[in-house]
Amino acid sequence: MNSRELPVFNRRIFWDVDFEKIDYDAKAAFVIERVFERGDVQDIRNCRRYYGDEKVAEALVNARFLSEITMYLASAILDRPLKDFRCYTLRQSNPQLFPY
Repeated sequence: MNSRELPVFNRRIFWDVDFEKIDYDAKAAFVIERVFERGDVQDIRNCRRYYGDEKVAEALVNARFLSEITMYLASAILDRPLKDFRCYTLRQSNPQLFPY
């Protein structure tokens, strides 16, 4: 897909996988979700630079789970309403218990 140089991400984002063997193109959705979930501002910029906003939007909008904070961040960065996100609609269809 990309013949450009691979993005530079902090190793702590991928603490549970072999960092040296990550295939950034074949596992794009995994990488994008993980960077938005656990990365900092520079990691997110590198991710958007490498994949482009269209690919990032596709991965995040179709994600089955994103934390609430990540969902709001992705909504703001991509300028998309929350109702477009699959994880938001799944969360609405499975309400949590009432917090006392």
